[in-house]
Amino acid sequence: MSTAPSPALNRSLERPATTQSGYVMLLVSLALVVLAVWLVAVNPDGPSAIAAMISGVVGLMILTGFYMINPNEAAAIQLFGAYKGTDRNEGLRWVLPWLARKKIAVRANNVISETIKVNDARGNPIEMAAQVVWRVTDTAQALFDVDDYRDFVTAQMEAAVRAIGSRYPYDDIEHLEITLRGNHEEVGVELRAALIERLTVAGITVDECGLTHLAYAPEIAGAMLRRQQAEAVISARKKLVEGAVTMVEMALTQLSEKNVVELDDERRAAMVSNLMVVLCSERDTQPVVNAGSLY
Repeated sequence: MSTAPSPALNRSLERPATTQSGYVMLLVSLALVVLAVWLVAVNPDGPSAIAAMISGVVGLMILTGFYMINPNEAAAIQLFGAYKGTDRNEGLRWVLPWLARKKIAVRANNVISETIKVNDARGNPIEMAAQVVWRVTDTAQALFDVDDYRDFVTAQMEAAVRAIGSRYPYDDIEHLEITLRGNHEEVGVELRAALIERLTVAGITVDECGLTHLAYAPEIAGAMLRRQQAEAVISARKKLVEGAVTMVEMALTQLSEKNVVELDDERRAAMVSNLMVVLCSERDTQPVVNAGSLY
């Protein structure tokens, strides 16, 4: 029973190509051309003419095998469509004239994705965009395993941003969970790992990435702003009340311990009420001076 081959087994893998230094072959080519000219000059007839013709043709054919590789560039060598290896040596290079050379840049590329709309973990529509620094690590996979590796990077960037955006909420006023707005480093690390996993099939790695745009969608931005303001006011009120209760408790305890004044339950309640009003009021309170007795 035959089984279908695994996709991983069909992937192209980069390997070094068998190439020559272009400078050496340039000297060989010039030497053959000079030899052909000399043979014609010495004896234009007979076997010398045939030898001169062969020498000149070979010298000229050698000239068609030269190509140049710039820094951070590579050339994939092919023989009638079959991959024969990759040349990463800089400078003037040479291969047999019937071998095709397909150049590819291996330098770092910086790409900023388009702003896309995503629903976060709570279903709120948000806008996101990411910046990614990527480079080709396996030229064979980049050239032969995907249709267009640059378009592939763009598509996978959008897919990864959507996946990360839907996994976390935009924000959390209580800071109890990871959020897109409050945990940029954690989100960036996870986004990079997701991109590397997606781009491995194309022989591409990601050096760094992060979110460049993060905001609520325009249709809910106003409502979310009011919600954030309300949550901020509630949080501030909560802290204020907690502090006021602590201060009132401390005041009553010290008054009792130092025997400054003895208060019954009714006057203790009145004092607590007055202190809470003073401490929690948004406006300056107007004191009332008691010129009479305690009661």
